[in-house]
Amino acid sequence: MGKTADLTTVQKMTIDTLKKEGKTQKVIAKEVGCSQSSVSKHINREAKGRKRCGRKECTSKRDKRALERIVKQNRFKNVGEIHKEWTVAGVSASRSTTHRRMQDMGFSCRIPRVKPLLNKRQRQKRLAWAQDKKDWTAAEWSKVMFSDESKFCISFGNQGPRVWRKTGEAQNPRCLKSSVKFPQSVMVWGAMSSAAVGPLCFLRSRVNAAVYQEVLEHFMLPATDQLYGGDDFIFQHDLAPAHNAKSTSTWFKDHGIPLLDWPANSPDLNPIENLWGIVKRKMRDARPNNAEELKATIKATWALITPEECNRLVDSMPRRIAAAIQAKGAATKY
Repeated sequence: MGKTADLTTVQKMTIDTLKKEGKTQKVIAKEVGCSQSSVSKHINREAKGRKRCGRKECTSKRDKRALERIVKQNRFKNVGEIHKEWTVAGVSASRSTTHRRMQDMGFSCRIPRVKPLLNKRQRQKRLAWAQDKKDWTAAEWSKVMFSDESKFCISFGNQGPRVWRKTGEAQNPRCLKSSVKFPQSVMVWGAMSSAAVGPLCFLRSRVNAAVYQEVLEHFMLPATDQLYGGDDFIFQHDLAPAHNAKSTSTWFKDHGIPLLDWPANSPDLNPIENLWGIVKRKMRDARPNNAEELKATIKATWALITPEECNRLVDSMPRRIAAAIQAKGAATKY
């Protein structure tokens, strides 16, 4: 239970409202979540018209507005850089005061979410695709084999710069970090259905059409037997150049495998992207020393993926479709 000075503005307003309703101090204290003495002191202070004692703030409302402008100009600055700019603007305050004022405004330092940047044409195609698939049932999505490549690095600790944002601003374009693909330690190809995961393929070279068709021949085809047996299925992959090559399209036609049409630059619609995230989170405490140890860790973690996890991810497809439609084709949180 805090002292009177520790009561928040909301708590004080609640106390005043309940007092006007004729509630006792004991009841008010229970509903507000503070001590009865704090309620009593606040009521007596308000009755006597006494103001809060203590040191006066060294910053004015104008200073706070200037600070908020500085933060919003570049959300990725650290507190030291923001404090320096605020000082240059003529405000005399310490670094800790700068941090407190930012917190008072509702800013919190968070790891930025990563979303693909989409142009107008891509958003329109995503929206049309989502509207075409909005009536698909969970049973229809269970017939889709989702596939993708992902990169794993030996070090998992580097999360990049943080961003200052308020509650509800996680999807604000100024608070997002664009995803950029750079080759790192190990690239892996994998596939999943609503029932289980297929075998992994570790790629040794850059993926071109020829390499990708070898992956399909030696890993995707065995995965179809493992995941679907003799049942019909639809294969999904993104529009990477190797996937979209004419020779690759010919390979699928020759093998009689139907493809799911897929919008460009849409990892947020693919549940296997979330599966990669689950694998990487499970590997967070692992510290492989070389590429071979990293591969062994990935294999062991991939083998721990349960059918329930796969089913839950594929069952999320109708929600992903609805979110894409609501966002008018823009990238979603998935």
